[in-house]
Amino acid sequence: MTSVFNPPSDDCRPPRTMDLLEMALEQDNLRAWALRLGLSEEALRTARSRGRLSPVIAGALAEDLQLDPAQWINIAALGTERDSACKTRMVQRFRKSWPCMRDPREPRGTGKP
Repeated sequence: MTSVFNPPSDDCRPPRTMDLLEMALEQDNLRAWALRLGLSEEALRTARSRGRLSPVIAGALAEDLQLDPAQWINIAALGTERDSACKTRMVQRFRKSWPCMRDPREPRGTGKP
């Protein structure tokens, strides 16, 4: 039986805002993104060192990458929450709409290293 305590298994790990930042950095450098978003370069460096983007920065970055900002705002908001039954419930609720992020070291199409 599937529930929030026994989630369905799949090979897709939940996306992180660092995945979004990595996608952005494939297109341009940190300084260029900071200028484009109207942020200090230090704001993006701090986010990278903490391992997460704020929901509004994630949304703005997603918008510039022509991705769904609302989706990335949800990912960022849930990423800042402590583990709890409510977080698990919301992760399961939104997970079906999240992009499947594969490990960049995996060969394409196999789903395995």
